[in-house]
Amino acid sequence: MMSIREMCEAFDVTARTLRFYEAKELLFPIREGQRRLFTKRDRARLKLILRGKRFGFSLEDIRQLLDLYDMGDQQQTQLKRTYQIAQDRLNAMIAQRDELTEAIEDLKEQLAWGAVIIASNANETPN
Repeated sequence: MMSIREMCEAFDVTARTLRFYEAKELLFPIREGQRRLFTKRDRARLKLILRGKRFGFSLEDIRQLLDLYDMGDQQQTQLKRTYQIAQDRLNAMIAQRDELTEAIEDLKEQLAWGAVIIASNANETPN
């Protein structure tokens, strides 16, 4: 069992983050009065939540994947769904990267054009 402070330190998250995930029913710490005690299962779930967030998965996607863990089919359904969501996310990230690359090139061209205009205006002598 880990306290909320220990979880925060171990996973580099805030107590507010942990309470948020608890409110969203992604984590289920044991409550002892005002104290929250996180189990090994909670730690594993938090690790998956943070990994999913890093990859850009929505909290709803993450919730669905975590819920599939308990299906009793040795996580085959969970693995297949995770693979599908990850493949979709990868495709979206590649599309975003391509759009960003195109925008960067366009901005570079605009800056080069602007530099030429600024230089030509600086070389003109006022009459």
